[in-house]
Amino acid sequence: MELQIGINSEDRKAIAQGLSRLLADSYALYIKTHNFHWNVTGPMFMTLHQMFETHYTELALAVDLIAERIRSLGEIAPGSWSNFGKLTVIKEENGVPEATEMVKQLTRDHELVAATARSIFAVVEKASDEATADLLTQRIQLHEKTAWMLRSLVQ
Repeated sequence: MELQIGINSEDRKAIAQGLSRLLADSYALYIKTHNFHWNVTGPMFMTLHQMFETHYTELALAVDLIAERIRSLGEIAPGSWSNFGKLTVIKEENGVPEATEMVKQLTRDHELVAATARSIFAVVEKASDEATADLLTQRIQLHEKTAWMLRSLVQ
């Protein structure tokens, strides 16, 4: 059946492409945060271990919302490592940095995810896609607040 939600197919495709980048960034950040949760050590261990768990749990819910919005627009959500790797701006961490470096990396990464979400607004507004605009606003607020809280730990 043809999708009839009041957004033309060209705009739906463009929005879904932007959301696919946001999905990839969010998933990459989820993996990195979960890795840091498992491997953090030092005097801030308990604080960071618990904080990282809160963050990766929220990200796990967020990736589902983002992917479902892509599907609601009639497009396919990316779901493979290779697709995410091509779409994300989040740098993978293969080592185990010390706790302060973990916090710095995650601060930068949350800011990058917020920037990716913000970059989609032009096409979303042009298409009058209020549902996606609401999702993006919530993601931006969360990532900017998380970056602020993380930054406060190392200032």
